Amino acid sequence: MSLLDWSIIIIYLCGMIGLSVYLGRTQSDEEDYFVGGRKLSWWAVGLSTMATQTSAISFISIPAFVALKEGGGLTWLQYELAVPLAIIMVMAFLIPFFRRLKLVSVYEYLELRFGSSVRYLVSAVFLISRGLGTGVGVYASGIILSVCLGIPLWLTILIIGVVTVIYDTIGGITAVVYSDVIQMVVLISGILICIFYAAEFVGGLDDVWASFPEARRLAIDPSSGLRGAGASVPFWAFLFGGFFLYSSYYGTDQSQVQRELSAATTADTKKSLLLNGFARFPLTILYVLLGMVMLTVYQKSPELIERIPYDKPDYLVPQFILLFLPQGLRAVIFASLLSAAMSSLDSALNSLSAATVHDFIAPRLKNKDRLLLVSKLTTVCWGILITVFAFLVGDISETVIESINKIGSAFYGPILAAFIVGVLSKTATVRSIIAAILTGVGFNLLLWLAFPGVYWMWWNMTGFLVAVGVSRLVSFYRPSTRTKDISPYVLRGSNLLKEERRWWPTYAILVLYFCLMLTLLLTI
Repeated sequence: MSLLDWSIIIIYLCGMIGLSVYLGRTQSDEEDYFVGGRKLSWWAVGLSTMATQTSAISFISIPAFVALKEGGGLTWLQYELAVPLAIIMVMAFLIPFFRRLKLVSVYEYLELRFGSSVRYLVSAVFLISRGLGTGVGVYASGIILSVCLGIPLWLTILIIGVVTVIYDTIGGITAVVYSDVIQMVVLISGILICIFYAAEFVGGLDDVWASFPEARRLAIDPSSGLRGAGASVPFWAFLFGGFFLYSSYYGTDQSQVQRELSAATTADTKKSLLLNGFARFPLTILYVLLGMVMLTVYQKSPELIERIPYDKPDYLVPQFILLFLPQGLRAVIFASLLSAAMSSLDSALNSLSAATVHDFIAPRLKNKDRLLLVSKLTTVCWGILITVFAFLVGDISETVIESINKIGSAFYGPILAAFIVGVLSKTATVRSIIAAILTGVGFNLLLWLAFPGVYWMWWNMTGFLVAVGVSRLVSFYRPSTRTKDISPYVLRGSNLLKEERRWWPTYAILVLYFCLMLTLLLTI
């Protein structure tokens, strides 16, 4: 790393902090801080949502999976198959409720529908799972960036944590969203730069496919992922499990829904979701293309081969950058990796703070005028906790990208079940929902520990189905004696047909898009 490289990176980091100061100057209350006064642009919300999911780990691990990981290849494209179908579920069944109720924390809905105990339980599950997952993400990003920047792991973790906490605390969700937009642009630019230089080294893209191993060209892995029969990315697990994962992620995860609540109207929120429904697959194709070109470079460069340990395929992209990119431009790529790491952390911090304040602190705070200050202090506290955890955590999975997904998949299904049952069932009770969530998470943890042959993506589906089944059983044997009117919080079929009629053509296009994606994967 040269002085020029470090100068570019430092200027970029200072620019993020300066942007947060500018955007945060008009904050007057915690609603401005957490949902941007509900006036953010739909395209910014949509790009920010994508940036949250496009982490530094994605930049590094997906190309490594495509190029070098045993059992890897084009099958990673299956990961995106269920996104368009899940977007339909969220747009039709969940977002209209959340927008109508003017929520800040999505878990407020559960209190309105069931009572405070369910809200506290699900919010606590979110805080624990998101906090742990984010800590693993910061740790994983720190490992990669320490290789790139040639500095100790502890220092990279500190850079990610401290800078993100500063601009997140000052600027709130508005700074998070618009910094994510910038980070998304920088990240995509970094991917394209790497592809360009890699293609130039190998003599163009024409020979990339020809040199790509036959065993890695298969885009559909027909395995079920239920018996651990050598499937790295089993199709059926990613189709069915992925549907429940993305439905929960976009529809019930505070880190995502908080953005959706920040758009100006319900229609704008749906547009931001549509952007994700259509754009995620092309972005993944870029990652896959990067992996294919990287493999071709790897095959033709003995020096690159020497720099990548056999058991560390994630070093492929960082070492390529260090070897083949010039000074200055190399710093842009490293800045994009820092951007990706920070975009994941800033979203987590703001959403963790929002859930903590609105679900646990605000109901007990007598002086409401202090909520904005409390919100910012809570963000700082979460930033410290996650950074400290990142120092303590180690690898919990074969690849770092799976570590985060496993943590989320243990909880996503049961949490989604709580919301869907609440929206669709008039007979569900507090007792039935609490039992459902605990049983669903417990069942997934049992699968994790006792049945390693069941691929982790299935947990999103199993947790949902177990939770729904338990809720129905408990509701049947212990029916509700409530007197509260729940009609504003329960969906009626006639209302859905009437209110969603204008969106039917859009939903049909999403289904066709899913079919197009599937057809493309089958024909590769």
